[in-house]
Amino acid sequence: MLKVENLVTRFGSVVALDDVSMTAQESKITTVIGANGAGKSTLLRTISGLEHPAAGSITWKGQSILGKRPEEIVRLGIAHVPEGHAVISELSVEENISMGSLFRRKKYKSDVTAAMDEMYALFPRLKERRKQLAGTLSGGERQMLAISRALVSRPQLLLLDEPSLGLAPLVVEQIIDSVNTLCRTTGLSVLLVEQNANTALGVADHGVLLALGKVVADRPASELKADATLRAAYLGY
Repeated sequence: MLKVENLVTRFGSVVALDDVSMTAQESKITTVIGANGAGKSTLLRTISGLEHPAAGSITWKGQSILGKRPEEIVRLGIAHVPEGHAVISELSVEENISMGSLFRRKKYKSDVTAAMDEMYALFPRLKERRKQLAGTLSGGERQMLAISRALVSRPQLLLLDEPSLGLAPLVVEQIIDSVNTLCRTTGLSVLLVEQNANTALGVADHGVLLALGKVVADRPASELKADATLRAAYLGY
């Protein structure tokens, strides 16, 4: 289980996360929703070690991960897919996916090929384009590639930041369905950040609503989705 307690992250005088506490349960999808500027991406970046909090604690399976380097956090079983379909354009699809397995190659060499094959089974379009340069892919294909690169490290927790950003609804549905299937069949835990609250709450087990860096609601996703007053006040629908 991931546990965040009283987390404060600042950028100069701006408080991006203000006393945030939440948990992400094992083998469940927890979604963090909220408007632009709510602190959603900052939360994921702080968990993965890319930002350093001013106060608070983050524990993963009872172990503190504060102060650890991002690569150490990956080795502990937490993989981060940042927003923006981030891939290495000059490398092929296959090379990009392989980058996610670098730290596992010596100890788990025989499993790396199996892990890559599983990614191609999850996203068959990537198998068709495995020798193609990542920079030539569509936005949806780049998002699939970014997710595959994270998953090939065999994480136990996937931090997934705005996977729907800039993508067509059908592509978003395919990506979200694939992640949901993976969670339900393998026990993968997912912390999903999404601006599209309806999509996120439709697939998640639990929801956390952020507004201006503060937790406004922390409930089962079905309850948040049904709360019209909360949606209207903080999500605009």
